[in-house]
Amino acid sequence: QLQLVESGGGLVQAGGSLRLSCAASGRRLENFVMGWFRQDPGKEREFVSAISWSSASIIYADSVKGRFTISRDNAKNTVTLQMNGLKPEDTAVYFCAADDTWATVTSHRGINYWGKGTLVTVST
Repeated sequence: QLQLVESGGGLVQAGGSLRLSCAASGRRLENFVMGWFRQDPGKEREFVSAISWSSASIIYADSVKGRFTISRDNAKNTVTLQMNGLKPEDTAVYFCAADDTWATVTSHRGINYWGKGTLVTVST
């Protein structure tokens, strides 16, 4: 069974940067499409980014495009999200997610594997 653990969250000022990591265990990550989502209290979970098995396909939400970069290292079984130019509206709990199809991750539906999340707080 695939398990995902996020790390790297914290408190930063607007304009700052953070690098989130997702460590996988139990399964080979190379067999999964990976994604990052985020959620503020009282809001629906929001898609942030997705990356395909070999990084050939990458997509970002419009709100983060140009500021965030997703990457993966299948040999190390990790996925990262480099976040630059952070804004207060980026404040949320960030979740790492995995599934075996591109459609489920990019559609935000039916994703089978989730991490517990890491909190990112961007101050004004």
